[in-house]
Amino acid sequence: MSERDVEKDYSVADFAAKLRRLADALETGKPFRIQIAGERFTVPRNARISVEHERGDSEEEVEFQLKWSTADADEEPADDTEV
Repeated sequence: MSERDVEKDYSVADFAAKLRRLADALETGKPFRIQIAGERFTVPRNARISVEHERGDSEEEVEFQLKWSTADADEEPADDTEV
């Protein structure tokens, strides 16, 4: 599998809807299937979750991150959506 780094902007409504769907999957202990920039993948229920804050000279950034082993991503997804 090749390395990849993709970033996409969303409207507030679209971003909130995606976060709600992800939160529902996390709370129910189900994997989460998502498509980003044409690639579909599954975030497994045991993904590690972290929040990162970065500060530079003229801007700040908050990242919500989910990390997992690719071996764990073979679970059945809770849902499927384009991101």
